[in-house]
Amino acid sequence: MTMAVAAASRRDRNMRDKRDRIFRAAAELFAERGFAAVTTQEVSDRADVAAGTLFRYAATKSELLLMIYNEEFRAAIDEGERRAAPIAEPAAAINALVVPTIERSVRTPENSMVYQRELLFGLAAEPYRAEGVELVYRLEGLISARLQAHARERGLSVDSASVRLAGETVFGIINLTIARLSDAPVELSDIERNLRVQIKQVVDGLLTEKE
Repeated sequence: MTMAVAAASRRDRNMRDKRDRIFRAAAELFAERGFAAVTTQEVSDRADVAAGTLFRYAATKSELLLMIYNEEFRAAIDEGERRAAPIAEPAAAINALVVPTIERSVRTPENSMVYQRELLFGLAAEPYRAEGVELVYRLEGLISARLQAHARERGLSVDSASVRLAGETVFGIINLTIARLSDAPVELSDIERNLRVQIKQVVDGLLTEKE
């Protein structure tokens, strides 16, 4: 290994280490106190990096939250895929697919609502927002794929635009569910029951009319 390659390798390791420290510090502080109560200076202090260094990885506190909750969202989608895999009935499978996202949101409602707001209204040029939007498309695609597969199994002719719209509608239900977490404390069991009913209505509306 040449000296130049070794130096580049050290720089890469240092960058990864700083990013990991910033990620952990921000995740801990947001979990402990909520998004509004945390400052970027507190994140940089806990991560033991200069404020200027922090802003090279995330330009704003909102970007920090996006960085963290993209990983939460990705993990929720992965968990939902595992839960939905053995379920044949489409509405139940889609419910299993999306419930992990709701479960995580209920644990940290303030942070989840800010994350949702940033995905909806954040700047298009923000890389972490773009990453989050891709995760939304991934979840909608998984929902649509399950609906399309079930339609084929039943010999139903469902156009791709309708299936895509159904996936978007289910994600809209998730968004509204998260937004309502600020209204008043709600039991997770009640949220999940309402979610099951709404998802079944979407699935039945898409598939039944084709029979």
